[in-house]
Amino acid sequence: MAATSDAPVLDTLAAMTLDSIERCGMDEGSLILTRIAALVAMDAPAISYLAHVGPALKANLTLEQVQDVLVAIAPVVGTARVMAAAGHITEALGFAVAVAESDAEAMADESARSQGKS
Repeated sequence: MAATSDAPVLDTLAAMTLDSIERCGMDEGSLILTRIAALVAMDAPAISYLAHVGPALKANLTLEQVQDVLVAIAPVVGTARVMAAAGHITEALGFAVAVAESDAEAMADESARSQGKS
């Protein structure tokens, strides 16, 4: 039996993701773009896109590449899904930026406190 965790659902999703990446022969960028296309097709919420922001940055994906995926799949999944996805992606990016800004402020505050003690 596996060890208990405070976040068993997130741990399971992370393990599934790692297993998928290890078994997939795609490069990181293609893998993330494929996952974004799948999220659009299933009308996923913003939180699902948020989980892909870090990996997309790591894979050096550009906004243009994500837009190209949305354009490519629009005839298949429909305009309503693509427009909803664009909103969800924007929401996820906004949240990611807010978290990064909060982290930067916390680091600056900590640096100022430690310099004040010297």
